[in-house]
Amino acid sequence: MTYRLAIFDFDGTLVDSFPVFTGMLNQLADLHGFKKIEPHDIPLFRHYSARQIMSHVGLPNWKLPLVARSGIALMRRQADAIVLFDGVEESLRYLAQQGVTLSLITGNSADNVRRILGAERLSLFRHVECGMSIFGKRSRIKKVLARAAVAGNEAIYIGDQITDGEAAHRAGVAFGAVAWGYGSIESLRHCAPEEEFESVAAIRRIA
Repeated sequence: MTYRLAIFDFDGTLVDSFPVFTGMLNQLADLHGFKKIEPHDIPLFRHYSARQIMSHVGLPNWKLPLVARSGIALMRRQADAIVLFDGVEESLRYLAQQGVTLSLITGNSADNVRRILGAERLSLFRHVECGMSIFGKRSRIKKVLARAAVAGNEAIYIGDQITDGEAAHRAGVAFGAVAWGYGSIESLRHCAPEEEFESVAAIRRIA
């Protein structure tokens, strides 16, 4: 199916920040007093929802904003190590050339997004929403729909985590699950995605 509006998640969808993220998890555990993560936990966590991971490490909901802020600060120091997945820039440019409006919604900071994407790539996106909770994307999707003046059935939110699928469907837009991100494609299928993308190039078919 084709869509007039494509809304993208950032980390794990457009940029390969997973190595940086996993490298700083135990720093965050020390800072905020939750259980450290063993290397053998990482593959298992790719099948978990965010709430399951929080339960596993003993991270209460009230600490999540503090942990997120610390994580964003740590990521800022390593922004130069974070790169786009191969083919992302070409696919984004293709969609824009075909008349698809591009938007970005992420829990990461606007500063990190600017530093990692650069001004030229960032200019491809008509709307950019940064810095919300991983559980707060629904309202941002609705905001982007209103600003773009696009109906929900003409929009898709493309992401790599269960929270992305849940937010998309609560906001009344299609969910596009990517196979290369933080969450496994098997876990994302529990969200009943309207689209599955096995490769970055496959995203082009929505135009």
